[in-house]
Amino acid sequence: MPIANINNHAMYYEVLGQGEPVLCMGGWGTFCHDNHGQLARGLTDRHQVIVFDYRGICDSGDDLSVPSTMELHANDAIGLLDHLGLKNVHLMGLVGMGACVCQEIAIRRPDLARSMLNMGAWCEVDDFLRDQLEMFRWVHRDLGFHRFQEAVTLLSFDADFYNANKHRLLGPEGGWKELNGRYQAHSRLIDACVGFDSKDRLKDIRCPSLIIHAGKDVVTAPRNTIPIEQGIPGARGLLWEDVAHVVAGKEQKIRFASTLFEWLAAN
Repeated sequence: MPIANINNHAMYYEVLGQGEPVLCMGGWGTFCHDNHGQLARGLTDRHQVIVFDYRGICDSGDDLSVPSTMELHANDAIGLLDHLGLKNVHLMGLVGMGACVCQEIAIRRPDLARSMLNMGAWCEVDDFLRDQLEMFRWVHRDLGFHRFQEAVTLLSFDADFYNANKHRLLGPEGGWKELNGRYQAHSRLIDACVGFDSKDRLKDIRCPSLIIHAGKDVVTAPRNTIPIEQGIPGARGLLWEDVAHVVAGKEQKIRFASTLFEWLAAN
């Protein structure tokens, strides 16, 4: 089991495939363990893919005396890349938190960032986003994991996909399962999300950057993602009108994989 001591905590990680390195980070979960299927199909056939568990999630430890910030999580990822001796890495952040960690890495360590893809992100927290994040916190705390899972799933998928796949999306093997029984870890991830603000620092990102705007996303809507594109010099933006917070369904996953591979090949 690959665990490294990074920034005074035990950090679980996996390295998959071979080729140019890609660091992949998602939201309040992990691409590790039995979640490799959530990666773009074919990615590990073309690239060396680095994934890890956030602090307090699955097999990574945490130091509860250290405040949870996006800077902390970015420094964890930076520490892992340094541990692996990697530079010039493609950064891929999806579904919220991972995209914000990518921004921090690109700002703090430009030598590590070959390119960046952001989707489901923000560069400052407005009241609408803050209140949603805090709602997820109190629902998990006061009503339990399964009510939180229901709430976040309803806001993350479009109605047609939810109606057709509710039986798979909810329950012990459903989405966000890594947070079941880990309220404290979840609350600390929310702390990092609520406190994140990169708007005035986006100008310092120098790597090629692709920002995908999801038209049906009610959590991190284009109102949140367009300022990222506008703030990064030379950034490219794509608007996908039919996509919600999570890319879901065969057609959308094929589109995302095609876009990702074209982006990586061009950069």
